[in-house]
Amino acid sequence: MESRAADDIWIIKFYAPWCSLCKQLDPVWRQIGSELKSLGSPVSVGKSDATASTGLAKEFRVRGYPAILICFSSCFVSRLKKGVKYNYSGPRTKDGIMDFVNRVAGPLVRHLSSVQLFQHAMSRHDVMLVYVGATSQLKAVSLPSLPAVLVFKDGTYFTYNEERDGDLKLWINRERFPNYFRIDSYTLYAMGESGKLVVLALVDKNTCKEGLRYKSLVEKVAADYREIYRNFYFGFMEEHDYISGLVMGEVIVPSLIVVNLSIDGYFLPQGDVETERHLLDFLKGVLDGSIQCLGGNGIIQRIKRFVYDTKATLTLVSSQAPLLGCFLVSFPLAIFAILCYLCCKARPTMSNDDDDDGVALLAPSLHHRNKPPQKKYD
Repeated sequence: MESRAADDIWIIKFYAPWCSLCKQLDPVWRQIGSELKSLGSPVSVGKSDATASTGLAKEFRVRGYPAILICFSSCFVSRLKKGVKYNYSGPRTKDGIMDFVNRVAGPLVRHLSSVQLFQHAMSRHDVMLVYVGATSQLKAVSLPSLPAVLVFKDGTYFTYNEERDGDLKLWINRERFPNYFRIDSYTLYAMGESGKLVVLALVDKNTCKEGLRYKSLVEKVAADYREIYRNFYFGFMEEHDYISGLVMGEVIVPSLIVVNLSIDGYFLPQGDVETERHLLDFLKGVLDGSIQCLGGNGIIQRIKRFVYDTKATLTLVSSQAPLLGCFLVSFPLAIFAILCYLCCKARPTMSNDDDDDGVALLAPSLHHRNKPPQKKYD
C-alpha cells in the first residue's frame, strides 16, 4: 500500500476470523473488487484481519466487525495522523457500498451546468441537496429568489429558509433521508443525528398480508400528512436486531413502533392499529405526551441495556464459536472463584490472630485479679 501514489484511494474491510457477518460479506467484497477493477476506478479494494493487525485497527478506531473505511494511501504512510478517512455505516450490500464509493471518490460538490446533468443526477439519488446561485441558468424549478438551497426528495423539493429552519447544517442533517423508505439497522442508527422521530412498520422479509397492510398504512400517512408530521420519518424494517436491543426483548412481527433515537426511547400503540385514523391517533398521542415514552438513556436503563447486550453477544459468540464462548464465560467465573477462595482462606487466620491477642490481653488482668490482697499496717 505504501508503494501506491499518495492520491490513490483505498476501501478497506476490517474483519475478525470468528465473525459470521464478516464471512457473509466476503462474496459481496469480491464482487465490489471485480466491478471497480473492470470500471477502471481509482479506488483499490483491500481487507485486514483486525485480530492480527491490532495496531492498524487501533489507529482506525475499529469498534465492531465488519468495519468498512475509505482513505487515501497517504493515510497509511502517515499512520493515519494526517490523512482523511471515511467510515461507512450503511447497509452491507453491493449497491450500498458502491454508492458510498462513488460519492467519496468523486468531488464533494458537482457543478450541474445543464438541465440534462441535473436530471441525470436526480435519477441516481433519492435525496439530493442543491445550491442555486444568483446567476444560475438552471430553470428546472421556479424559485422566488436567488441564491437558494434546496433538497429534492420524495418527488418534490423543499427550500431552506433561515428564519424557519435555523442553522443550515442542522437542516441538512434533518432532511438528508427520504420521508418513507426501507430502513436497516445501520441507517436507523445514523438517523439518530437528525433529531426526528421514526415511525416503523416491523415486518418479515417474506411479508405476510398483515405486514403488507402495516407497510401500506405507514406509507399512505407519510405521503398524505407530510406537512403535518415534518418531525417524523416513516419506513419499514425487515431486520429487528437493533429494535430488539432498544426494547431489550423480542419484538412482535408485524407491528408498529415509534422510536426516539436521541434518547433511546420508544412508543408502542395502546391498542390494535387497524385503520388510518388509529395510526393518526397514535402519532397524536406521541406528540402530546398522552402515550408514555418507554426506555430512555438513564443510568438504570443503561445498566439494563448493557446486561442485555452482553447476554446477547455471549449467546451469539457461543453459537458461532463455542470454544471462545465457553472461555469468555468461564474465565470471569474462575477469577471470581479464586478471589472467594483467597478471602475465605485468609479469614480463619485473622480470627486466630485476634484470639491470641485476646488471651494475651486477658492474662494480665486475671493475674492481677487472683493476687491475694496485702494487709495495710499503720
